[in-house]
Amino acid sequence: MGGSWASGMNLYLTMAILGIAHRMHWLVLPGKADILANPVVLTFAIVLFLIEFVADKVPFVDSAWDTVHTFIRPFGGAALGYLAMSGAGPEWQIPVAILTGSIAMESHLTKATARVAINTSPEPFSNSVASVTEDASVVGIMYLIVKHPVLASLVAALLIILAVWFLKTMFRFLKNVLSGFKKEPQQNILTDKNGISG
Repeated sequence: MGGSWASGMNLYLTMAILGIAHRMHWLVLPGKADILANPVVLTFAIVLFLIEFVADKVPFVDSAWDTVHTFIRPFGGAALGYLAMSGAGPEWQIPVAILTGSIAMESHLTKATARVAINTSPEPFSNSVASVTEDASVVGIMYLIVKHPVLASLVAALLIILAVWFLKTMFRFLKNVLSGFKKEPQQNILTDKNGISG
């Protein structure tokens, strides 16, 4: 659950931390998820994380990046779940992949929606603050996965519950922003041929 949530926030950072943790023997990745420790995959994850680290702090570039990753982060979360359950057979792999992909999608939507709201602010610094906070939360949940996996699951469950409430609130906010808030009803003014309103 923790890894799925983190994948939705920052897939490449999650992949990099899990791969490094496996190589450093801090944890043993289950099933075929140990592919994340492969030097090629690890290098790929680190390079893309560095690109995202920069893109994620530029107003509107971050939202464009998030839009593209709407199709990547949930798939990545599902793939991690599928690989982790490779020893259990498809009867477990498929449901777990759906679950982990759904969790990743929820955290991704939370991040992307918050960024759209932040971009309505004229000052540019809130993007950097949000980006650093998101990366710190990923590192934090990864630390719990390595040191306290049960606590990591509980924290992830709490974050998922909070995300449901947050998304409902933010979607209402964005609906108002995109519709120009509530438009004032236009008054019908009748004007005669001489330009005198009646």
